Amino acid sequence: MDRRKELIIQKLKANGCRITKQRMELLDIILENKCSSCKEIFYRASKLDDEIGIATVYRMVNALEEIGVISRKIVYEPDKLEDEKIYH
Repeated sequence: MDRRKELIIQKLKANGCRITKQRMELLDIILENKCSSCKEIFYRASKLDDEIGIATVYRMVNALEEIGVISRKIVYEPDKLEDEKIYH
């Protein structure tokens, strides 16, 4: 186990979070992938363990946010205005 993961687990435990097999799987997915949403994390996790629920994913993401390990960002990109489009 790498040092970063160990530190995260220590912080989670200090924050009162039990470290279950499912939470470890979710942590691995979050650390190894750039996921854009909880649904994406859930989709990846459900391939590994069909008993992981979406609520477990949200709780884990919230726990990681609480200890300052991750931050949720929403990215919106505007469409080009009609005048900016190039016609050929």
